[in-house]
Amino acid sequence: MTTLLTPQAPAPEQFTDPAAAVARLEELYVQATDFLCDSFADAMGNGAPAARYRAYYPEIRIKTSTYAQVDSRLSFGHVSEPGVHATTVTRPDLFRSYLTQQIALLIKNHGQPVTIAASDTPIPVHFAVANNPDLVVPHQGAADFTLRDVFDVPDLTTTNDDIVNGVHEHDDAVGPLSLFTAQRVDYSLARLAHYTATDAGHFQNHVLFTNYQFYVSEFENYAREQLADPASGYTSFVSTGNAEITDPKAPIEQPLKLPQMPTYHLKREDGSGITLVNIGVGPSNAKTATDHIAVLRPHAWLMVGHCAGLRNTQALGDFVLAHAYLREDKVLDDDLPVWVPIPPLAEVQVALEHAVAEVTKLEGYELKRIMRTGTVASVDNRNWELRDQSGPVQRLSQSRAIALDMESATIAANGYRFRVPYGTLLCVSDKPLHGELKLPGMASSFYTTQVSRHLAIGIKAMEHLRGMPLERLHSRKLRSFDETAFL
Repeated sequence: MTTLLTPQAPAPEQFTDPAAAVARLEELYVQATDFLCDSFADAMGNGAPAARYRAYYPEIRIKTSTYAQVDSRLSFGHVSEPGVHATTVTRPDLFRSYLTQQIALLIKNHGQPVTIAASDTPIPVHFAVANNPDLVVPHQGAADFTLRDVFDVPDLTTTNDDIVNGVHEHDDAVGPLSLFTAQRVDYSLARLAHYTATDAGHFQNHVLFTNYQFYVSEFENYAREQLADPASGYTSFVSTGNAEITDPKAPIEQPLKLPQMPTYHLKREDGSGITLVNIGVGPSNAKTATDHIAVLRPHAWLMVGHCAGLRNTQALGDFVLAHAYLREDKVLDDDLPVWVPIPPLAEVQVALEHAVAEVTKLEGYELKRIMRTGTVASVDNRNWELRDQSGPVQRLSQSRAIALDMESATIAANGYRFRVPYGTLLCVSDKPLHGELKLPGMASSFYTTQVSRHLAIGIKAMEHLRGMPLERLHSRKLRSFDETAFL
């Protein structure tokens, strides 16, 4: 029988100080990952070991025998029913502020301590070495031993979205405390690094999605202006490839090859800055980006992309504020059935409308000249215009849709699914049903005049939302019957 070697973790301990609880989580995580990294390095250097190595994720656990007596307006910070609730944790250094806040709410709302200990969930060696630049897990066959015989590897049978999708079947003894398990978070952190070419630690709490690279240069210009203003509160700008500047005049080294989803971060010390992600075209990209960014628990995400205007009264450059979505993108149908409504969030809608008014200097009835509020349809076929129009146009008309794109419904639906406040403000870049196709000359003129204003509106809306208390922004509309305590 193979010997199993594990680090000797501290005994489970109860905490009423959230900062001390998070410090213990960090201690346990560092101990576990250092053990795996050292063991892995030894195995790669000295050949197949005679033992099996295993270390475990740390865990937060709370036990309560009563229902929480809390403000009914709060949508998070308390478990849904008496009993034991727990969650595994990864990268507590990355999530320190978030974990401290969530644990503090648990202790306050239930009047009970939390217990911190090593869990019974093994840490896959791939995730343990991910933050060690000196170690790389070889591909299958490259080592002189079978990796899974010596170390734990990622297990897709336990890495899923069952909790957020509302289909999680836990035993009666322990309920989930968080929407994501540690292994699910690690999976997304690795994917984020791959798709965006920036470290997860750079991501800010307010995320803008766009479907055009044109917005990037405008975002960089804005970032440099903010860095030049000591009163702005912004501290640095990070470009794809983790190139970070604090000097507004400093050059930024560009990577030789852009990643699939180029990502840029205008940072503030408390993480309340703005991240811009160019997801490119299509609902699959939109789902991929939001699937993984969701584990970072952003406070809001907005789509600021281009769309086809569907009404003859619209003009190129007009804005569309989505208040409903016709979901024909199909990529989320298995996770969130199309019969599930995606409600508009009042706080986000108001912030977007105020931002449009602020940037355009138009108010009230005059604002209707350049902005319409209504249903946005998202499809999975970029060349939908080439199909028989009788079916699609009839559905669009019956839905009262005013615009069509390929990403907005996916981003909004995944925001709903992951309990991340969402919104959409699009800019009309073509009107295919009325003979105005997106052609090179027309597009160049449009982009020159509209991209800057559109991005400014998205940024302004995020600044409005940043000043809003979390308990107000994170609407109860996003929470289910049997909800986890963690945001």
